[in-house]
Amino acid sequence: MRNFDFAPLYRSTVGFDQIANLMDRVATNDVAQNSYPPYNIEKLDDDAYRISIAVAGFSEAELNVEVREKSLIVSARKADDATEKTYLHRGIATRAFERRFHLADHVQVTGATHVDGMLNIDLERQVPEALKPRQIQIASSTAGAIEKDVVDAKSVN
Repeated sequence: MRNFDFAPLYRSTVGFDQIANLMDRVATNDVAQNSYPPYNIEKLDDDAYRISIAVAGFSEAELNVEVREKSLIVSARKADDATEKTYLHRGIATRAFERRFHLADHVQVTGATHVDGMLNIDLERQVPEALKPRQIQIASSTAGAIEKDVVDAKSVN
């Protein structure tokens, strides 16, 4: 795999450090990254998303969903089983895991549900009113400008 040096990008830009950090994080991710547990990311609406993670064998008490520093962290740890079981075939993996999702600006976790072995985490982009586009009313300025010029001319004479 190729390694990229982003140092020139850091030196010549101001305020784009988040983009450079994201590119650096993506470039350094191991290609053979753990794929357990499998998950889907759905776009439900223009500003609504859902992450669905297959967590068969885990109860709600064994799952943890946390938002920390613009990251969604989903982890699970199976409680110790007091009874010893002998498996002839063990195909359902219940090993501990931690999965991280980096959230964009203004993306908030709105809820999580655990149904039929699937953990569904709902997210929504909530852009503050100050950052939303707004329409500016254009006032007719010709009448005001003429009156101002007339008043200014009278005050000079």
